[in-house]
Amino acid sequence: MSADTAAAALAGVAHEPGAAKPDPILVADDVTRRFGGMTAVDVAHLEVQRGAITALIGPNGAGKTTLFNLLTGFDQPNTGRWSFDGRSLAGVPAAKVARAGMVRTFQLTKALSRMTVIDNMRLGARDQPGERLGAALVPAIWRPRERAVTAKAEALLERFTLLDKRDEFAGSLSGGQRKLLEMARALMSDPTIVMLDEPMAGVNPALTQSLLGHIQSLRDEGTTVLFVEHDMHMVRHISDWVAVMAEGRLVAEGPAASVMADPAVIDAYLGAHHDTDLGDDALLTDEVAATLELEAAAEQRAHEEEDR
Repeated sequence: MSADTAAAALAGVAHEPGAAKPDPILVADDVTRRFGGMTAVDVAHLEVQRGAITALIGPNGAGKTTLFNLLTGFDQPNTGRWSFDGRSLAGVPAAKVARAGMVRTFQLTKALSRMTVIDNMRLGARDQPGERLGAALVPAIWRPRERAVTAKAEALLERFTLLDKRDEFAGSLSGGQRKLLEMARALMSDPTIVMLDEPMAGVNPALTQSLLGHIQSLRDEGTTVLFVEHDMHMVRHISDWVAVMAEGRLVAEGPAASVMADPAVIDAYLGAHHDTDLGDDALLTDEVAATLELEAAAEQRAHEEEDR
């Protein structure tokens, strides 16, 4: 699905939290996760459009990664149900979720540092007979599959410009290269949806464009992408749809331009987190910036008058 096709599919969708999609691949209802007295996630309804790039954004502590963990089986909710491609995955362990076609990456990469890049890639492949004890004792059973897995791994490494690192330890890669490796390894299992947790975090700017291109190519090849990101330039540039979380809840949905002008989103970033420096990637329009400057000046004058 191309960017134009994805945009056309979402053109008639309401710009509101929990909006129904024409062809949702992932549907979640009443998902909650509490830690002691704090509710980290409280999502009433969320749908992710098949074949599109959906960004999940929100301030730190909004519950984005926790929601990822719940949907992919790395954590268990207090309540909730969700389905992927029509199949219920609530309560399903992470390994089975991945085998079902929902594969995720992590904010802190999980590359196995003391294994080579090519061995990291081989681990991502499914249906390897050599992983069964009986078959492992008979090389004729597993060698053909291993050759196919290795050829696929090398093709992906070439695509992600990592083939020259094939035999190096994963721990020797830069942070950006480890992000590329983790994304390439995720594709070894031929996923239906790829869930990326802050793919740009810690990435050298020189690799940023490469990562953006790879994410877009995934969508263009028919893979659904759901990603968590704080880089608003990236969100504006590649997302077909944006969902916003704040304090565990879904507070807005829509195309990037619409969402970033939504008062609920501005409040989530600048109201509850007004002391956070969002820098050049902020949801800060010139009008909002001017308003904040006036408010700050008024507060400063009030403090000066109190000190007198």
